[in-house]
Amino acid sequence: MQGEMQPAVYRFKLGGFEIANIMDSKVIREGLTPSFGGEQLGAEVKALAAANRIDSNRYEHPFIPTVVNTGKQLVLFDAGNGALRREHEQLRARLPDGQLVERMRQAGYKPEDVDVVVITHGHPDHIGGLTQGGNPVFPKARYVFGAAEFDFWKRGENVREARKFNRELFVKICEPLADRASFIKPGDEVVPGIRSVDAAGHSPGLMAYHIESEGKQFLISADTFGHYVMSLQRPEWQLDVDDDKPKAVATRKRMLDMIATDKLFIGGFHMPFPGIGWIEKAQGGYRWVPHGYQLNL
Repeated sequence: MQGEMQPAVYRFKLGGFEIANIMDSKVIREGLTPSFGGEQLGAEVKALAAANRIDSNRYEHPFIPTVVNTGKQLVLFDAGNGALRREHEQLRARLPDGQLVERMRQAGYKPEDVDVVVITHGHPDHIGGLTQGGNPVFPKARYVFGAAEFDFWKRGENVREARKFNRELFVKICEPLADRASFIKPGDEVVPGIRSVDAAGHSPGLMAYHIESEGKQFLISADTFGHYVMSLQRPEWQLDVDDDKPKAVATRKRMLDMIATDKLFIGGFHMPFPGIGWIEKAQGGYRWVPHGYQLNL
């Protein structure tokens, strides 16, 4: 055996912007059920998996931050897992070691090159790579958080039991960055050509990001969709890691309709690497259309 062959960086042009999706890490998880649909829908989950030729007992779960080079600023969306697994025993069974910095270097980017770090939401796999040993990994960057998201984790009210440790991590990692941060609401501009989109549900203030350059459009959907089959073909199925499950379902349906209707090219943090493609309506639901060679022409 020669080891892993999957690429870790995929770069493409979007008008005058250059975008790179980077595989921070991935993990093989056990069982699409009960994560999707709960125990009561186990048979339906297995049937849907079989119909799509995927194993219902094991699935690949990637973590894919995005780097956007606008020509004037280098903008990183989410920081991956970082050293969380090594630094926190509670996470060793669930999260892999983050490799974002090493793989950014492969793509030609150094941590000190990053001008802006945008955090789509405050879950560990998105904030873990912001610091290491208490020090910022991206020393020259300013940070962008959704105001509602930051406020929720800072206040610590109505945090469900399963997220209590998440809240501790957020306070430890993100609060010290507040004096270098901007706090935005849906519709706000991050830098010219990049604006936020409300995607709350998976987390209280989850934001997607719409990117446009020279008439070309791309949507960073973050964790709006947890799986390329389950979340699209059955958007009404609740996901165990969604913080507000009914709201997450409503957001998925709204975003799916918008993406399919507008024929938006999208990237998803947990979609199969490189995590980019389209979504189209199909058989009462939606289906994932992965990028082929369109961006190479």
